[in-house]
Amino acid sequence: MITPCHRHMSRRSRFAHARSPLSIKTPLSITTFAGACTVALTVTLATPAQADFLADSTASLELKNYFITRDYLEGNRDDNKREEWAQGFLFRADSGFTEGPIGFGVDTISMLGVKLDSSPSRAGTGLLKIDDDGRAEDDYTKFGATAKIRAGESILRYGYLEPSLPSLRPNASRLFTQSFLGTQITSTDIEGLELTAGQLNRTRQRDETEHEPMALNRKSGAYGRATSNRFQFIGGEYHLGKRARLGYHYAQLEDIYRQHYVGLSDGIDLGSGRLGADIRYFDASEQGAAEAGEVDNRAVSTRLRYRLGAHTWSGGYQSQFGDTPFTYLSGTNVYLFSQYQISNFTETGERVWHARYDYDFSDLGLPGLTFMLRYATGDQASVRGFDGEAREWERDVDIEYIVQGGMLEGLSLRWRNASRRANFTRDANENRILLGYTLKL
Repeated sequence: MITPCHRHMSRRSRFAHARSPLSIKTPLSITTFAGACTVALTVTLATPAQADFLADSTASLELKNYFITRDYLEGNRDDNKREEWAQGFLFRADSGFTEGPIGFGVDTISMLGVKLDSSPSRAGTGLLKIDDDGRAEDDYTKFGATAKIRAGESILRYGYLEPSLPSLRPNASRLFTQSFLGTQITSTDIEGLELTAGQLNRTRQRDETEHEPMALNRKSGAYGRATSNRFQFIGGEYHLGKRARLGYHYAQLEDIYRQHYVGLSDGIDLGSGRLGADIRYFDASEQGAAEAGEVDNRAVSTRLRYRLGAHTWSGGYQSQFGDTPFTYLSGTNVYLFSQYQISNFTETGERVWHARYDYDFSDLGLPGLTFMLRYATGDQASVRGFDGEAREWERDVDIEYIVQGGMLEGLSLRWRNASRRANFTRDANENRILLGYTLKL
């Protein structure tokens, strides 16, 4: 059985501080990465197997050029900016399953991140791995493998995982996605019902090469620094009709916290458009030895959405209840409608109103071009170490164009801009520029 693997290699360049793409010339790293890709492809495609194992196999190379700059508008002038530029290479090789009532397969992933520009005073964007001296490494590599078994419409996966659950949303907002080591089973054997369960033992952050124990996100320092090697989850989603879905999930980080989730979504045709509604509810408390201290949070997040042609309007209300902030694993995102570019609006007792507008330029003869504008404001929050009512707001703009045909079909260019203001932490403006392309092999 293929077991999870990872490896780290770096080389310090004499041009570490140069603002030049010349730092991409790292032949040893690229050779290592290419060798790993070759091994991964060989393991996936050349293992003796039945026709489905080979015929259903896929391989791709994703290229991602990423620039991010965040300006903090208050505080120490020597520590008010984060700015880095990096190039990412991500090679995936996924097999099909062997024939028979029980099928076997293996998926592999190889990642290489290369520094194009950084400096000790501007490092820490999450794009690049940081050395102990505060400098971004010239390059870093990560690998993973997942063994999988299929029986009917159920699949068991063991090894490298990127689960997407209401209780666990890996952060995918940088070069590479936060990942985990563990076991997960998913099943759709019952019509209309999707079931999932599993256990995770370690996590690897988006800009790290080593796996580490999991911890509760220490929102505003509200929780202790306890860690655990066991995150367990189980849940399901049931399709009530053509559009309605009802979901329940349970998760616990052993000896730290437990969390229940219930979600409901539905939609109806209204006039020439479609109206949709979503509600998400979480209830968290301490579990076992409660090594991170008290956990007392309940959260409700709602959204109404109306789509008419190329236009989509949405908005809603969200609130936190209890004596502690929203509960989630360190490094992950939250499954709330307040997950924005900079903030996620999850302080203790925080009340949030949010609104969003999306437009698809296909109606104007520009397929592939999309626009998004959203705004959220939060108040009535309680933050440890801050005296008074904590308040914040954020405005995000997102413009993306994906080439629809020709030699560059699939090439994407995206600009993301955010402004966040708060009375309990530093204000910030941020820009992200992403150039991406996936080559299917």
